[in-house]
Amino acid sequence: MSEEERKVKEKAKKQVPLRLSASLWNDLAAWAEDDFRSINGQIEYLLTECVKYRKKHPPKDD
Repeated sequence: MSEEERKVKEKAKKQVPLRLSASLWNDLAAWAEDDFRSINGQIEYLLTECVKYRKKHPPKDD
């Protein structure tokens, strides 16, 4: 696989069914509106930020 093909494959979006409580959905919707994002965009942004944080702060071994 070429480097270009790998980059295209990495950028492909995956669909994930997600069940949220009504209260969480409402909170995310309000937050997304404040940040001028869709709810889907807000969820993706939050997950991306969490993954970045985890990479910078890996869990400590016990």
